[in-house]
Amino acid sequence: MLELKNISYVAEEDGEKKRILDDVSLSVGDRFVAITGPNGGGKSTLAKIVAGILRPTQGRVYFDGEDITDLSVTERARRGISYAFQQPVRFKGITVKDLISLASGKRISVGEACAYLSEVGLCARDYIDREVNASLSGGELKRIEIATVLARGTRLSVFDEPEAGIDLWSFQNLISVFEKTYSKTQGSILIISHQERILNIADTIVVIAGGKVTKTGPREEVLPGLLSGRVCAALQG
Repeated sequence: MLELKNISYVAEEDGEKKRILDDVSLSVGDRFVAITGPNGGGKSTLAKIVAGILRPTQGRVYFDGEDITDLSVTERARRGISYAFQQPVRFKGITVKDLISLASGKRISVGEACAYLSEVGLCARDYIDREVNASLSGGELKRIEIATVLARGTRLSVFDEPEAGIDLWSFQNLISVFEKTYSKTQGSILIISHQERILNIADTIVVIAGGKVTKTGPREEVLPGLLSGRVCAALQG
C-alpha cells in the first residue's frame, strides 16, 4: 500500500544543514505498523513526509503504486491518507460537529457526530456544539482529532504519538479505537509511539534512530529486544 524509497530529509537550523532522515526505505501494508525509537531520531519527520506536510530532500513516496511525492496534503487525503498531529490544531469559529462533518466529507447528523465522539470516550452532549479552540484541553483536542480520523475512514491512518495528553483515558480504549478503525476501513494504521502497550498491538515494528531504520520486523521478533534494551539502559542509569 505505502512504500517509501530512499527517503532523506535535510533541515536548516541556525544557518546549518542537519540531516534528519538518511536513506530510509520501508513498506507499510500490515494492519498495524508502529514506528518507534529515541527522541530526535526522525520518526515524526517521516510521518509528516507520508502525510505530505514535508517534502523529502531525496527519495520517493508511493501509495497504491502511485508516486505521490509531489502531491499536497489535500491531494493525499483525497487518495485515502489521514494524519493526526502530535499536537492537534485548534480551529477558532468551528464547532466540534462541523469539524467531524468536514472530516467525513459529507453532511452528517448530530447523532452520527455524537457516535464518533462516544467512540473516543467523550460525552457528546458536552462537546458537540463547542468550538475547537483554546477552551479545550490538549487531551480533549487529541480525542476529537482521533474522532475525525474515524469519521474519514481512510485506507491509511497515520497517528503521531496518539497517547500524548490522554492520561485519564485508558490505553485499552485507545487500542479499541484503532481496532474499530481497521474493521471499518480494512486499511492500515501507522502509529508513531514509545508506549509498550501500543507497540504490543502492532503487527510490524519499525525502529528509527539517527535518521535510519535500524530494525524492522514482526512484533514478536522486535519487541523483546526493545524491552530488554530499556531494562539495560535503566540498570546503567
